[in-house]
Amino acid sequence: MTTEIRVPTLGESVTEATVATWFKKPGDKVAVDEMLCELETDKVTVEVPSPAAGTLADIVAAEGETVGVDALLGNISEEGNAGPEEVKPRSDEADGERVQAKSEETPDPAPAQASGGDTIDVMVPTLGESVTEATVATWFKKEGDQVEADEMLCELETDKVSVEVPAPAAGVLGKILKPEGETVEAGGKLAEMTSGAGGAAAAPKPEAGTQEPEAAPAAKASDKDIEDAPSAKKAMAEAGISADQVTGSGRDGRIMKEDVQKAVAAATSARSAAPEAKAPPRAPVPADDAAREERVKMTRLRQTIARRLKDAQNTAAMLTTYNEVDMTEVMALRSQYKDEFEKKHGVRLGFMSFFTKACCHALKEVPEVNAEIDGTDVVYKNFVHMGIAAGTPQGLVVPVIRDVDSMSFAEIEKAISEKGRRARDGKLSMGEMQGGTFTISNGGVYGSLMSSPILNPPQSGILGMHKIQDRPMVVDGEIKIRPMMYLALSYDHRIVDGKGAVTFLVRVKEALEDPRRLLMDL
Repeated sequence: MTTEIRVPTLGESVTEATVATWFKKPGDKVAVDEMLCELETDKVTVEVPSPAAGTLADIVAAEGETVGVDALLGNISEEGNAGPEEVKPRSDEADGERVQAKSEETPDPAPAQASGGDTIDVMVPTLGESVTEATVATWFKKEGDQVEADEMLCELETDKVSVEVPAPAAGVLGKILKPEGETVEAGGKLAEMTSGAGGAAAAPKPEAGTQEPEAAPAAKASDKDIEDAPSAKKAMAEAGISADQVTGSGRDGRIMKEDVQKAVAAATSARSAAPEAKAPPRAPVPADDAAREERVKMTRLRQTIARRLKDAQNTAAMLTTYNEVDMTEVMALRSQYKDEFEKKHGVRLGFMSFFTKACCHALKEVPEVNAEIDGTDVVYKNFVHMGIAAGTPQGLVVPVIRDVDSMSFAEIEKAISEKGRRARDGKLSMGEMQGGTFTISNGGVYGSLMSSPILNPPQSGILGMHKIQDRPMVVDGEIKIRPMMYLALSYDHRIVDGKGAVTFLVRVKEALEDPRRLLMDL
């Protein structure tokens, strides 16, 4: 009997992956659940276990190939005499996962088909890179409700995004193990459900803790040729640490990306001489006032925002410099072409595309504002991934528009509109909020006249836009009323000097006061 090895579910909005490493070669013996290969997506690294015991017959997708969800990776020739009734048809699997063939060492005492329905675990899905836990925000179903395959059961809230959990099969929701407000870990069990006789039953996922525990990872011996995860190699190179400084938690002591992150965090904590400052205790509140107060727990997103902003202040030598720009020419140009622009491109012409273009122009002249510090190195970026800060009902998020320096005005406006809509709907993925090299924050939409924006680590610069206000200005020796805007550039003084910061703002000012300079690359 031959069992297919297929690409598992990769996570929300992830449709393809790259085959990074095969741990086995054709002809090798494999045990059930033994790691066969590793896939890399733009968010996480996924290990593919063996669905059955036997011999790896062939490899269909070689290392370096891109594969989609449920694509065929290879085949296993099974050992033993597992009966055909022990493998359920794939058409019955609503959640896209394959039924694992049972080895002869673990015989099934009784066919599950004879019972009234299989018990299926509802598990916490993959939450994304560096996210290990979430809070149960809302249950859309209650115990005893009938559910269809892929129907939304509940919603989880992480410190970055909201994640919906679909039903793995059609059936009845049995016991809810994690009620609303409770914190759950990635891979944890949320609830149990029973597959219904009328719906397409899915094979139950293995319960956490039912598999035979693996031996503790052995120390990585120097004479062993153990291939570390590609994502771990990249993380070690970026952090400037070697493999002997990291303890691997993967199979046979293999180093995973999470191990590198733990090692970097441990090293950072060890270097910190001063203990972390704790918030002072709250002053006593009179009983009359306390009775009129309302205490609400901070959301995970708000906690993350608070922590990152404070980390930025504690880490960077942050300084802000200011300038002002006359918006007359930009407003006139926008007024002249906005109707024709919208008719042709299907999107409104706003001010953000002008500011984005002006910043990309200035970053070419002052590249340190687009760089970051990595240990004792300065990493210059020969591209611009622009973060556009957006306020949402849940808090401030910064979606990233990649390679914005190569985009047209229309492409920038479309990207900003699409990212803003997804941000308001809470549909942004973590990948869409990572990797930015510079950020623009527009406080003017809320009426802010002047502010000092806080850096978005590890970036070295952020531009603050503000309200456009008519003010009397001296133009060619005469006092005229002009639409003026204050600009604020906050920057990391460890890498950006005052001269560079002022030059950056002047170049942005010049480009906006005479937009033709952008066309002439001046």
